Amino acid sequence: MPARPTQISLLACLFLVLLRVSIGWQFLYEGIWKLKTQGTSRPWTAEGYLSNAKGPFRNYFRSLCDDPDGLKKLDYDAQIARLDDWRNRFTQYYGLTDDQKSRLNLLLDGAGEFRARLDALPEGIDLAKFKPLGKYKTGVDKPTVAFDAKRKLLTSNFRLVGEEKEALLALAATPATEPAADGAAPAAAGQISPAQLAAWSKAVDRLYEESGKLGLKERMQVWLKEDPARLGQEVNGRKERIGEVEVYRQMLDRYNGEWATARTDYQFEHQDKRWSKLMEKKAEVLGPIDGAVKEFETKAYALLDVQQNQKGPLPPKMTQLRQVDLTTMWLLTALGLLLIVGLFSRLAALAGAALMVLFYLPMPPWPGVPEAPGPEHSLFVNKNLIEALALLAIASLPTGKWLGLDALVGKLFSRSAPQKS
Repeated sequence: MPARPTQISLLACLFLVLLRVSIGWQFLYEGIWKLKTQGTSRPWTAEGYLSNAKGPFRNYFRSLCDDPDGLKKLDYDAQIARLDDWRNRFTQYYGLTDDQKSRLNLLLDGAGEFRARLDALPEGIDLAKFKPLGKYKTGVDKPTVAFDAKRKLLTSNFRLVGEEKEALLALAATPATEPAADGAAPAAAGQISPAQLAAWSKAVDRLYEESGKLGLKERMQVWLKEDPARLGQEVNGRKERIGEVEVYRQMLDRYNGEWATARTDYQFEHQDKRWSKLMEKKAEVLGPIDGAVKEFETKAYALLDVQQNQKGPLPPKMTQLRQVDLTTMWLLTALGLLLIVGLFSRLAALAGAALMVLFYLPMPPWPGVPEAPGPEHSLFVNKNLIEALALLAIASLPTGKWLGLDALVGKLFSRSAPQKS
């Protein structure tokens, strides 16, 4: 038993050391786990936590994210620039071959020519009579359907629509009802055999199918620049229909405006409900885009050979959010290790307390702040704050000298210090 209340018993010292080691272990394990996920298809990031920040520091923590509301994903030019950058980094990181580059470009940019197998152009079909509607001829001066006899291919340099497919099929004359007995050409001029008609129809169907396969950029153009259901519709310069993207933007502006003026419990409860609806609309608007990008990246990785795959996933681009992620992961790992071994334990405890306060502030359990999602309910004090206070207690005591490398370092410095005469 200590002689004075301010003295610490041996048992208390033991538990304080165990508290330091326990917090250090939790830091170290969390940091290592987060670092290990960086080599997987789902690397850890603080984006979700920061983008859902609440309370008086909401705007600051959300600003650490690159695109907390997904608005950049709805900007066609920004999205295309991002995809081009990803392709360039992917190509350089894995050292793609020319064939791999070509296939990757096909996934991203789409095909410049669409082809269908056709052994011979049926006699009587004149492709010069075909008049393209030209609805989808971006980047094509003269939309053309042609037959390449050398390659035995029916080709198109533009995307066909349904009416153009029907027009191509209509170029075939009425087939002969019966083939000639000796297998020669049909008797009536301008007629083609059923076999020729079947081959022609199959080639046209295939050409139409191939031209309907959009590259990712082309799909982005449809979603972000053309789709009236998503973007709305104007007639004679007048907005006749509001698109889903505009609905999402309006909901976002309304939420941000009401959040800034919310004061009562009823207002915050109303804001929580509005936030849920906002997230549903965000998933509806961004879901197809995120899904298409993920599909493209999956197909890009499928192009790699075994040796290229051994390099692991493409490292994320260095952004402000990436810097926050890396700093968090390495701080947790380093501080955890220092706390466990008791080296620079007071400094490590202070830094750990500051880190826990930063974890506390994005979603503080304060009156007038919407509760963080999850089963826990707190008021003022939550687990992050408790851990910060525990680390401050550790920082106020020389636990590293009681049991840790601080004791060894202290002895080494005391031996090396010059003796006073």
